Amino acid sequence: MPEIRPFLPDDWPELWAMLEPVFRAGKTYAVRMDINEDDAFTFWVEKPDCTYVVLNDDETYLGTYFLKTNAPGPGSHVCNCGYIVAEYARGRALADEMCRHSMEEAAHMGYRAMQYNLVVSTNLAAIKVWERNGFEVTGTLPGAFEHPEYGFVDAHVMYRWLG
Repeated sequence: MPEIRPFLPDDWPELWAMLEPVFRAGKTYAVRMDINEDDAFTFWVEKPDCTYVVLNDDETYLGTYFLKTNAPGPGSHVCNCGYIVAEYARGRALADEMCRHSMEEAAHMGYRAMQYNLVVSTNLAAIKVWERNGFEVTGTLPGAFEHPEYGFVDAHVMYRWLG
């Protein structure tokens, strides 16, 4: 069973090694494909409320996720998360594990719901994981994501009540 624990500053080099190829590919996250390391750190670690890492028994980094408030004020009871599984660790249900962990952490932090704002419609594996964990597509944004291979594709808003 992998360990999920809060991010520590010494984790950053391994996280950047996981994040960089995903961001450069431009297929799942609405970030600049040429994002630099400092901006990636701000996006993944500084802006969120918390960031977690997933480690194997041998301390190999398997994945990471962040959790943050989705919108301020009257919407602050809804959180948002982003997840990445290292390429070499995919197919081991780690996204499911991180999703469940994030929902528990979010509830502990007082959030009442979780929303994913831009789930790219071509990211079928992620959609399947989120649906398996109780999320529903509550809206589809036509052509909202410019995919490097498929051009403009739809993006889904996915939502789950935690209470």
